[in-house]
Amino acid sequence: MAPRTRKAAASSSQDYPHPQSDGSPPEVPPKDQTSAVVDVDALLAPVPGEEREEVKVNNASVTDMKHACDDALKRFLSRPDLFKQIHTHTDVRLALGWLSVLIAGATGLYGWKVPFEQSKPAVWAGVIAYVVLTIAQTLYSYFIEGDIVFVGKRKTFDKRIVTERITITSRPTPSTPQTPPGYALALTYVRSAAGGKTLLGKGRAQEERPFTAFFDERGVLDQDAFERWVGDVVGRVMDGKAQ
Repeated sequence: MAPRTRKAAASSSQDYPHPQSDGSPPEVPPKDQTSAVVDVDALLAPVPGEEREEVKVNNASVTDMKHACDDALKRFLSRPDLFKQIHTHTDVRLALGWLSVLIAGATGLYGWKVPFEQSKPAVWAGVIAYVVLTIAQTLYSYFIEGDIVFVGKRKTFDKRIVTERITITSRPTPSTPQTPPGYALALTYVRSAAGGKTLLGKGRAQEERPFTAFFDERGVLDQDAFERWVGDVVGRVMDGKAQ
């Protein structure tokens, strides 16, 4: 089906709501599912500089710069008028971690209170469970979560309830004799209705910029420049202009 456009998102809302056939007042969807007449370009514009604190890192550390960009991306896209961040991956890792800690603590307490020979079967079971959960957490982080830094969802009303979901991964790119290290993004966007049963549009995009485009010589992040870049990439993938 044709991908959603920014103009379509605004114009379609002019048809809402319609009076019912029996003359009764039109039904208004819940507030959080109602799409205001807004411009996606305006939503993806950088936040005014006075509304945020300065971000400064060690610009000799690629890891520090990558983490600073990840945090800035999440702050920018998780604003109330954009996407609601989904924390499923974090919740799963925390659940596995806390469960392994609780098992380790319970096993240690049991082994301390019960005689050694009597407690050995339960202690061995606890140790095995702890190892299994720790391995599961590591495998989940590596194979399932991977490089994902942001998963967001938003609901709008375009004659029906429409769900938009975006997944973003990031990774640092190594430096070469000709180029400095950089920051690479990969985006996947899906727009659907009927609880995900009807696909309305989708898009993919990959973009990369050197860290020097966002950090000055003191290691201060130019948040306006970074957000303009992120907003441009996200806007194009939502319009279906990036594949």
